[in-house]
Amino acid sequence: MAKEYDLVILGGGTGGYTAAIRASQFGLKTAIVEKEKLGGTCLHQGCIPTKALLRSADVYRTMKKADSFGITVENTAVDFLRVQERKEQIVHTLYNGVQALMKKGKIDVYSGTGRIMGPSIFSPMAGTVSVELNDGSENVMLVPKAVIIATGSRPKILPGLEPDGEFILSSNELLKIKEIPSSILIVGGGVIGIEFASMLADFGSKVTVIEAGSRILPSEDEDISKEIARQLEKKEIQIVTGVKINPHSLLKENGVIQVTDESGKTFSAEKLLVSVGRSANIEQVGLENTEIVLENNVIQVNSSMQTKESHIYAIGDVTGGLQLAHVASHEGLTAVEHIANEKSDPIDYTKIAKCIYANPEAASVGLTEQEAYLKGFKIKIGKFPFQAIGKAHVYGETDGFVKIIADEQTDDLLGIHIVGPNATELISEAALAHMLDASGWEIGTLVHPHPSLAEAIGEAALVLEGKAIHF
Repeated sequence: MAKEYDLVILGGGTGGYTAAIRASQFGLKTAIVEKEKLGGTCLHQGCIPTKALLRSADVYRTMKKADSFGITVENTAVDFLRVQERKEQIVHTLYNGVQALMKKGKIDVYSGTGRIMGPSIFSPMAGTVSVELNDGSENVMLVPKAVIIATGSRPKILPGLEPDGEFILSSNELLKIKEIPSSILIVGGGVIGIEFASMLADFGSKVTVIEAGSRILPSEDEDISKEIARQLEKKEIQIVTGVKINPHSLLKENGVIQVTDESGKTFSAEKLLVSVGRSANIEQVGLENTEIVLENNVIQVNSSMQTKESHIYAIGDVTGGLQLAHVASHEGLTAVEHIANEKSDPIDYTKIAKCIYANPEAASVGLTEQEAYLKGFKIKIGKFPFQAIGKAHVYGETDGFVKIIADEQTDDLLGIHIVGPNATELISEAALAHMLDASGWEIGTLVHPHPSLAEAIGEAALVLEGKAIHF
């Protein structure tokens, strides 16, 4: 059985279903093929469940210091099964919402595995999608005018440290644990590893982060990395950098896992989380039946998200760019607008905000200080601490700062970096200013409400001009 569509999307994650909604708005007959659940990694194994757990950890952390707010709380404890139930309820609610959006857009959803076919009786060019349905019924052939590959990614595995669901975990398995481990080793000090380190430490775990590089969060501005490391160490999280684990040293006995680094130093804990990045899901998609080009195991695309097969597009993690849900969504919109012959500007990835939802929170947009130097800019820096912000004292969260990097010659903003309370919300003002090519003077002369945490952004901008009021 063959069905014709204007667009077929492989993968119903954030990028895929966003693209489908925009396609339906353009009047394109659209189908999604998803082998698991709509919402993908972000909704079921990433953004939403991890942030739900982080929020519970944040509430528990706040309750433990309630005395500092003049509030007496007795017998504070974590009921982790209820924490997990809350997380699952949030995911379920949002999943129902995505399903409703598909019905509203009259988007056909096929539950199964889609594979791109080469030229066949269905089409003289590659692109027909054969769907092996989850219910075991006969394969369905979808014949589209265009295809978007949005199959996402999965946790990267270290040989010798493959997840076993008991001692060794990836982020997928960690999200399903039923009780907080007394201790955990986290191999990898990137964003995912640091978010889990913060959450587990707030819940009471003894956490050790082992990072092969010279510092945690190596893609962030060095000042941000140092500040987060300092605050995590205040939580008694041990951070070990410049260390590579020897996977052949792995021992599991008496409920403890033990590994050794290349120098012979031993680390042990109840659990081990491998958090060393993610791998693109490019297998069993049928890429070999096309002329699509792969480089470093990711799909190569142009600024319109087209592959070498001009009617086949790819978005999100499979393209090897910023592995962020909001990036995949925007790439999906870009691809669909190109398919619909609508004008759209190429994505400027330097203007996309990145967030870290640990405690402390951090967020950034644009260039780091080092990147600005490497690009040859002569820069000036405005840095302002939350310690000097009244609302931060009201919150009881005074650690951290706002750092603004600007071109000394043109005053153009090059990068904005925030670490501290509500950084992931504050970054939107900074990102908008960056997108609109605002200057530090323009941000600094904006009248920020008082008291507010956002005042730190205005004050950091005034530091650029040597006109800070409260510092």
